[in-house]
Amino acid sequence: MSKLAKTLLLSATLAAANAMAMEEKAFDKAFDTLPKRGASEQLKALQDLRYRWTMESYPGWATYQGYPGVNDRWTDLSEEGMERRHEQTRRMLAASRHIDSAELPQNQQLDHQLLYQDLLNEVKGFQFPDQLLPVNHMDGIQRSVPGVLNAMPRRSIADYETILARLEKLPTLVQQTQMRMKEGLEEKITPPQITLRDLPGQIRALIPEDPKQSPLLKAFNEMPGGIPAGQQQRLRNRAYALYHKDLLPAWRGMAEFVERDYIPGAVVDTAFTNMPDGLRWYAHKVRENTTTSLSPEEIHRIGLAEVRRIRNEMDKIIRKTGFQGDFKAFTEFLRTDPQFYYTDKEELMRGYRDIAKRIDGELPALFGTLPRLPYGVKPIPAYSEKSQTTAYYQPGSAEAGRAGVFFANTYNLPSRPKWEMEALTVHEAMPGHHLQIALAQEQKDIHPLRRIGGYTAFVEGWGLYSESLGKDLGLYRAPYSEFGALTYDMWRAVRLVVDTGMHQLGWSREEAIEYFMNNSAKPLHDVTVEIDRYLVWPGQALAYKLGQLKIKELRARAEQQLGTNFDIRTFHDQLLGAGALPLNVLEARMNDWIQAQNAGSAGTRAKQAQAGQVTPN
Repeated sequence: MSKLAKTLLLSATLAAANAMAMEEKAFDKAFDTLPKRGASEQLKALQDLRYRWTMESYPGWATYQGYPGVNDRWTDLSEEGMERRHEQTRRMLAASRHIDSAELPQNQQLDHQLLYQDLLNEVKGFQFPDQLLPVNHMDGIQRSVPGVLNAMPRRSIADYETILARLEKLPTLVQQTQMRMKEGLEEKITPPQITLRDLPGQIRALIPEDPKQSPLLKAFNEMPGGIPAGQQQRLRNRAYALYHKDLLPAWRGMAEFVERDYIPGAVVDTAFTNMPDGLRWYAHKVRENTTTSLSPEEIHRIGLAEVRRIRNEMDKIIRKTGFQGDFKAFTEFLRTDPQFYYTDKEELMRGYRDIAKRIDGELPALFGTLPRLPYGVKPIPAYSEKSQTTAYYQPGSAEAGRAGVFFANTYNLPSRPKWEMEALTVHEAMPGHHLQIALAQEQKDIHPLRRIGGYTAFVEGWGLYSESLGKDLGLYRAPYSEFGALTYDMWRAVRLVVDTGMHQLGWSREEAIEYFMNNSAKPLHDVTVEIDRYLVWPGQALAYKLGQLKIKELRARAEQQLGTNFDIRTFHDQLLGAGALPLNVLEARMNDWIQAQNAGSAGTRAKQAQAGQVTPN
């Protein structure tokens, strides 16, 4: 390293240390001034602190939420930064324990339960070294950094100065990430080697020779006309100079490290449970993602039962189409027949936008409350599309002036069948992720901490449940689209089997791919991407089907107990009205609502009976 580079690194490290010291003092001051008496006041102050702490500790997340004042920062990934956050979290947990929930009004008891439960689960996770797995082909700074930079405000000269300030700190983030990866290599804690094949390309896609082509500097190619031309050129020149001087060397160094050291030294075993203390670590991830106490073995059995059920439904659709052949032949037909595929990326995107528009007009029949924040449909960026999943949703923010986005993958068009598009749009856009997340953001009667919260089992369970509403929205009219919806349901059921199979029961990656292919019409490329996702995100994919099953169970219970008084719009509004919740909390809340609805109906019938209008049952 040159003397200049060492000086720059030292300056960046000192700046980070100074920021850390200020942040620590601010936390200490806020914590020490928490109210000592009055349960309601204690809870509100602790929620305020937790919210501020979350935004300032994770500035990238704060950018997406439109939280002001931290857009020039990145999360501190140094050992000192992580230890500081751990200690502060423990202090907040201790404070939450001292709040007497019995003294809280009813509307705050849920707040306290969620705050305490979240802090407790977070502290329980500190025993496992997640920090040694900061990067894989699905996420990491090579994925998050371009998104954060492109989500930043860019309306004024001051906005662009803030972007430049954040870019100046980026080499430190790259270095800290690399240090955690090196520690992971030493401890034999890495993603499976087979999953890392696209990682160097993802990193290098950020740093082409021409800065105009870099996703890191996209904002400087799209500057608003309100900024004078001379100022635009000044800001652009600063960005390009920073790119060549600091950003290129930092990212190239990381790419070379990944190619030279990280991939060759990565673990070959694919089972997460082969990591140090892997069985307990995986069990924690399962509980964390599903918000249930189900064991991996129990989840595996649920998955097998769901695969059998859905497979029977699929066979019925095959017979309805008149296809002459077995399941394997039918899925091969769906994977290969040209009628099911677009040959132009823009046509694919127009197809998604048309489906989204048709859905929007049907939503009032199923929901009493709809979000005000709009959403758009865009292709997944080229730098990540090859190893990215079929689609994903990026939340918007009214505060930041940014709509939600349903990102669809246009890479390798022969693996993007038309028959999956309706179910996918319902899941990622409306009434799936956009409706649920935007509604949560717009809940003004709950604390901001809960508006930004997310529990995978609820969020993704809702997305999968939404797919079952397709027929009510005028979708799945063609048998192939109906089969596509079942394929997506099967996809999530298979996850229960293969995730637990690979990580708990000794399945190989190849066995998991074969099982997936034998029970799904999804193309091999998608299946391979999915299996590798489960390898680097153990337990995460279990949340979808378990969340969906719980929501369906609650709906069936409400329909059975409320009878003719059941209203689907009211049910959905109640389910979504408190934002995302752990499944155990959701069930208790909905059970209370069902009882209240029954009590109200009984009271109405009694009054009508007294008036001689009806005879009580």
